[in-house]
Amino acid sequence: MSDVGIDRRTRGVRVPERLAADMARVAARSDRARARRHLPPAQILVQAPRFEFAWGERARRFHAASVGKSLTATRAFQLAEAGAVDLDAPITRALPREDWRGLFLRGGEDHAEKVTVRHLLSHTSGAADYFGGRVAEGLSFERSLSVEPDRHWSAADLLAFSRDRQQPVGDPGQRFSYSDTGYVLLGRVVEEAGGAALGGQLHAGIFAPAGMADSCLLFHTLPGGVVSTAPDPAAELDIAPLWLGDDERSRSRCLSCDWGGGGVVTTLDDLARFWSAWERGDLVGGDSREAMARDRNRFRAGIRYGEGLMRLRYDGFSPFLRGLPRPVGHLGVTGAHAFTVPELGIRVVMNFHSTREMIRSFRVHIELVRLLTRAIGA
Repeated sequence: MSDVGIDRRTRGVRVPERLAADMARVAARSDRARARRHLPPAQILVQAPRFEFAWGERARRFHAASVGKSLTATRAFQLAEAGAVDLDAPITRALPREDWRGLFLRGGEDHAEKVTVRHLLSHTSGAADYFGGRVAEGLSFERSLSVEPDRHWSAADLLAFSRDRQQPVGDPGQRFSYSDTGYVLLGRVVEEAGGAALGGQLHAGIFAPAGMADSCLLFHTLPGGVVSTAPDPAAELDIAPLWLGDDERSRSRCLSCDWGGGGVVTTLDDLARFWSAWERGDLVGGDSREAMARDRNRFRAGIRYGEGLMRLRYDGFSPFLRGLPRPVGHLGVTGAHAFTVPELGIRVVMNFHSTREMIRSFRVHIELVRLLTRAIGA
């Protein structure tokens, strides 16, 4: 019988040194391959009861990309619990007309009054996706970032991009279609309902209660909640390198394009603290957590989507992964991962720095989870 298992007295890993060594081999093998592409070591944090494994620059801040959607969604549910926003009401009641105007015009009919806040949360509003969606004319958004790396994008700019260059992908509530545009609208709902800028609300409602002292909304706030006025906040915060395709953009102002859909800069430990606070119910109640994690829609094979959270079903990647747990959390396009298995006390947080590293990041993620679940007998 293997001596790697769960200690029933402490619910911890019996042989953490062996498990950590195995995880280090996985991370090192990946980093050797990454080095050939001149990428820095991955940032990795794995936690379980009485066990922790860290790799790379643990304390260095990085751009969380769409991992931040889970924080924006959590804030929206906080406001719903406070009675400040009705998730099932049309967004036309929650937002000024200038925000939603023209975004849901399809077949000569404006469907905005049929779009609810819950549709935004679950990517079922029918809104186009400014970041990755097709454009009817002009440059794609990705190409725009390359051409104008120092442009600052406001929420109004992002909505205008979808309004002027894209078409809705469907009728409200009819289909799942991932939409960064929808999360810009959700960020605006948060601002209108909460009566303050999104960055300030994230600090007051999420970062402070979760103990996320090193996190902020880039180009809007600094850690601690101070409004950012620095001309180059990314340099001031020493953000880890980030590649969008072939371009290193960690200090480019074009990263302002994420905002409500993922503009948070954070650390491995702060994201682990977020999940700890979320699991404990310190941020939202049980009904809200259940709704966020209720994975009704297929994002892609192996990944389902709820209302602000993804759920991984590893057997959707391969039948040989059947039996592994099904964590909830979110991904970022740059190979950022932040997932939790609340019933096992497991958290996996990673940053692979590049839009071209998603496949490799998942291979490492899966290997680490397999090692860990084998060690705790899950």
